[in-house]
Amino acid sequence: MAEASDAAPKRSTWESIAVFFERRSLIMLALGFSAGLPNLLLYDTISAWMRQAKIPLDVITLFSLVTITYAVKFLWAPIVDRVRIPGLYQLLGKRRSWMLLVQIGIVFGIWLIATNMPPVSAAVAGSVEGAVQPDPNLNALGVVAVLAVITAMFGATQDIAIDAWRIEVAAVERQGVMAAAYQWGYRLAVVVSGAAPLFLASRIGWTAAYSAMAVVMGIGVLGVLFAPREQSVEPKPFPPATTPAWMEALEWIARIALMAFGACFIGAGLSGKPEPISFMFPWIGIGGAATSFAEAWTAKPWGAVWQVLGVAFGLAVVAFATYPLFKSRPSAYFAGTLKEPLEDFFKRYRTTGALILAMICVYRIADFVLNLMTAFYVDVGFTLDEIAGARKLFGVLMSMAGIGLGGWSVARFGLMRSLIVGAILQPLSNVAFGALVFTGPSLPGLYACIAIDNISAGIAGTALIAYMSSLTSLGFTATQYALFSSLYALPGKILAAISGRIVEGATAAAAAGESGWLRGAFTGMSPRAFAHLVAERGIPAEAFAAGYMTFFIYSGVIGIAALVFAVAVMRRQPPATDANGDAAPAPA
Repeated sequence: MAEASDAAPKRSTWESIAVFFERRSLIMLALGFSAGLPNLLLYDTISAWMRQAKIPLDVITLFSLVTITYAVKFLWAPIVDRVRIPGLYQLLGKRRSWMLLVQIGIVFGIWLIATNMPPVSAAVAGSVEGAVQPDPNLNALGVVAVLAVITAMFGATQDIAIDAWRIEVAAVERQGVMAAAYQWGYRLAVVVSGAAPLFLASRIGWTAAYSAMAVVMGIGVLGVLFAPREQSVEPKPFPPATTPAWMEALEWIARIALMAFGACFIGAGLSGKPEPISFMFPWIGIGGAATSFAEAWTAKPWGAVWQVLGVAFGLAVVAFATYPLFKSRPSAYFAGTLKEPLEDFFKRYRTTGALILAMICVYRIADFVLNLMTAFYVDVGFTLDEIAGARKLFGVLMSMAGIGLGGWSVARFGLMRSLIVGAILQPLSNVAFGALVFTGPSLPGLYACIAIDNISAGIAGTALIAYMSSLTSLGFTATQYALFSSLYALPGKILAAISGRIVEGATAAAAAGESGWLRGAFTGMSPRAFAHLVAERGIPAEAFAAGYMTFFIYSGVIGIAALVFAVAVMRRQPPATDANGDAAPAPA
């Protein structure tokens, strides 16, 4: 639990660093790598392969839908909490047996995708450029699409099992280091899965390249085999059958159908993609109706509102589908999907539970609204090469450093103190970007701002993962954490959608003289700042500076909400009401 982390004895600086080199932390690095590897392979990297195979772009983009499985994984998380894998459970325990099973599925899934993908013609094998014509191999994509969905479900299930193992194998004060190790491994896997297949494909072909990635998944398998066994609590057994078999079968079918119906809305909302709803309602996916629906679903800012409403509606459908209307085994199982985990959470945290959920939802909101930073860098006057070097290379390194600092902070100072530090740093780092408004395209300034932002985001993100982990209870670990991690970004969707309007509105007001006092604050700014925009749009540079500074101040102010909620939660610190509600202790 959250308060346990601050009640635990604090480690010295070196003792906190030593936690990174413990067996479970090193295993977590390998498991994080295993979690990150399938994601890019199933959409981003495979799109280059499909383009070389002359697959139309509209078909390629549909493959992004496979990633929706990660957004709705909480729907089948109770299976990971409840079901023992025969044979493997006795050897490895519940979590590791699930990890090994789905890793085998991922390996075979990637390999089958490699062997079933349409071939690349010799004319385009070495380049993705040139004219692309429709190809008769489109029929083979049906098999590949099914394999990609199944493999993505295996990948999402692996995430569920890894998160549950991480929480149950380590005490709360170690969760920061475990979260840091997971993120390091995950980001390394993203780099490998994004670059290695492209490098190998140009030399040995796509089939061999993807087959090699299936072999690389062996890192995760080794992690499972060498991982310590977790401490877990078995959920209560299903009640005996009291209704005829045919009635239970009908109830299973009806509840699963409702869950799938709700999942389409949840997935469409969380991913921002309208295709799941269009697929479910074919009449809105035809002709002009499809275009108008897609535009409404993705438009800014109102599209984000529709997406959040879609998630809310989907959750309401799922809640109805999981409510135990009858005394039957299907009712008992589906109650464990949503009702029982939430009841357990609110039973342990009482009235503070709503405050905790609110804090989780707003904690990263200051980061989510920064969705136009690349446009800001271009407007200030940086070149694309300068932006790429600062964000994609230096920024990744600073993010990794921030993640490590976050893990060390939780181990050294405790969970709640680290959470407070992250809540303070996030809005301050947003306001720091305002310095570029004055300096213009200054590389030292750009690197300094990116360092501050990525380090603070790494600290805050690691602290939040550790905190969400501390909120789970044995018996519902997988389900509760999957719920927290799937839904915490929802409020940021709406606020991120209006970021551009805030900048444009404040810029227009400053250009019209409505906020002359604000424009006057930028009279000493660099003449190079926004120079190309002045030439293109005929608006004074001070107006653009005022627009972006207004946005940065706004993002900093809304970030204060995270600090307010975090302090409120820290002051209340609800005690546990049940010994089973504590986070799993683990031996050193």
